[in-house]
Amino acid sequence: MQRHGRSLVVRDPVWNTIRMDPVAVAIMDTAAFQRLRYIRQLGLAHLVYPGATHTRFDHALGVYHLAVRALRILEAGPGAPGRAWRGARLIPYAALLHDIGHYAFSHALEELEPERIAGDHEEMSARFFESAPLKRALEPLGEGAADEIYRIIRGDGDSALRGLVSGSLDLDKMEYLRRDARFCGVPYGEVDVERLLQGLALLRDPASGAWEVGLRGKALSTLESLLFSKYQMFRTVYWHHAVRAATGLYKRIVETAVEAGLLSPLDLVGPTDEELLYELARRARAGRGPSATRLFRRWLPALRERRLPKRATEISAWQLEGRTVPSWVSGDTPEKRRWEDGIAAELGLAPGEVILDFPVKKRMFQLDVLVERSGRVVRLGAAGIPGLIDLPKLAEELYRTARVLRLFTFERRRVASEWLLERLAGGPRAAETGAAPESSATTPAGAPP
Repeated sequence: MQRHGRSLVVRDPVWNTIRMDPVAVAIMDTAAFQRLRYIRQLGLAHLVYPGATHTRFDHALGVYHLAVRALRILEAGPGAPGRAWRGARLIPYAALLHDIGHYAFSHALEELEPERIAGDHEEMSARFFESAPLKRALEPLGEGAADEIYRIIRGDGDSALRGLVSGSLDLDKMEYLRRDARFCGVPYGEVDVERLLQGLALLRDPASGAWEVGLRGKALSTLESLLFSKYQMFRTVYWHHAVRAATGLYKRIVETAVEAGLLSPLDLVGPTDEELLYELARRARAGRGPSATRLFRRWLPALRERRLPKRATEISAWQLEGRTVPSWVSGDTPEKRRWEDGIAAELGLAPGEVILDFPVKKRMFQLDVLVERSGRVVRLGAAGIPGLIDLPKLAEELYRTARVLRLFTFERRRVASEWLLERLAGGPRAAETGAAPESSATTPAGAPP
């Protein structure tokens, strides 16, 4: 890093040079923001992709950089009324702070049931906004700026530009796809960010009359490429079977610790990745009962040493059409835990050592974008744009084919997909197909794939 007065120039492997103004530097220098240096952007993906050790800190600087660039491009474009620019000066700082509330290992804990955590990372941002150093850093922006920045992060407020931080065209997606692909060593996230930025425009919604960030028609092909990049990254990286196994083990550890009273939901707010793992181990070692023993002697060492749960079977979402699948399969509900423990007993495993994983991200391919086409502004929503593009239908198909239902076991077992589906449907205890589960007595608990 090179300091120039109160500003700062940061060398970045993705965007080359990031120039930070004095307010951004003051924000970055707070303890609340520096904490992001120690929270991995991709949670536990580094156990599969060793290079994926980049952090929320790196990513936040990148989103800030793109926000500054996007505003310059919009300012140079066709004129919009003054009211459309209200709050524009706060957008880069909202971009910089959009991940300030993240839990250790990023998004993993947000998949737990609401009573297990204190709220999602956007809700938790409010706690960090209360810190005195961050308040002081934001003082030059004027009274009420911090509250407005928080509203922008939440996707609320009436700023026409809030879509740059939270929405279908938010800069977060453009940044993380490029950065994640770079550090994972895969080619799938190479979105044409420059083309997308140059295609941004402030457009007026013909239905409501409100102004918002939209896209010129000539850049729609780049939006398609972003969808495909996101799809490939989910299939190859974010929902890779071993990444999901590690995430499932981590969630089970935290869930069990909260259930056993070793941690409270508020204890999860604030620690970095390594701090939380250390505190979990410390409290489990000092705790009593089978849960504490299991955490300290078996599950935490398995995560540390990459002895991950194994796939007993997996079924692609498209293969589930017409099949009976309970609504609770995508959550972490008590009902699902009881089912998992019943399967664990059937497979000769200890309670908690079966995980049913069917990740859900309904907003993965959300599309709600104003598009300027031949001088006319139309909304690319659920119905698409007749005669031009059917991106929403494409997005739905991509989401359906990206999801995979998996059964993980802490010791190696193999079961047929029909065996799993029968038990999900409440069928007989023994599969009629004769595909009885196979166990491996020689496989150590949670051995790496």
